Amino acid sequence: MLILGLDSSAKAASCAVFDTDAHSIISYGGVNAKITHSETLMPLAESILKAAKLTLGDIDAFAVTNGPGSFTGVRITASAVKGMAFALNTPVYAVSALHSLAYNLIGRDCIANCIMDARRGQFYNALFRVSGEKIERLTPDRAISAEELKTELQNYDNVITVDEVNAVSVCLAALECTPISAKELMPFYLRMPQAERERIEKL
Repeated sequence: MLILGLDSSAKAASCAVFDTDAHSIISYGGVNAKITHSETLMPLAESILKAAKLTLGDIDAFAVTNGPGSFTGVRITASAVKGMAFALNTPVYAVSALHSLAYNLIGRDCIANCIMDARRGQFYNALFRVSGEKIERLTPDRAISAEELKTELQNYDNVITVDEVNAVSVCLAALECTPISAKELMPFYLRMPQAERERIEKL
């Protein structure tokens, strides 16, 4: 099975084609230009498919980070994948961005401190135990203060912090998820968007 993984939950956007039968990445690309992901994501996907001499019709499933992360970035990726998956009637794997981060440490024996800046003095965070090829979730995805996280991490040894999401780890995490339809794919937010918070504060 060929999976097209996409992520734009943080500053960088990335795409990858993963072959589940060979358990290998066929093609990968990322961009961290100072332009919106709406301008970079689809051209990037097209370029990595072209590099692999594939078309969207060759893709058996999509893997996408549906949050947490940048509200705009998460929406852009979810919308792009919904459109492609609906048109092709292709299943989707909705992956937590924090869960995917843990897969950057595959092969280690450690506690993965998966973290993304949530601003306003908080982080999006989840902890996982990595034992070789096995990933065990220790906490749910949450928004947590730096002080709270620092205190919690004192309970663990051999903690490695990881904070750079990429489409390769998204594809790997997808193998642990249940596929859904394009209609079921929805962004997952741990907090309200900033504009909505500011509107409520004014009221």
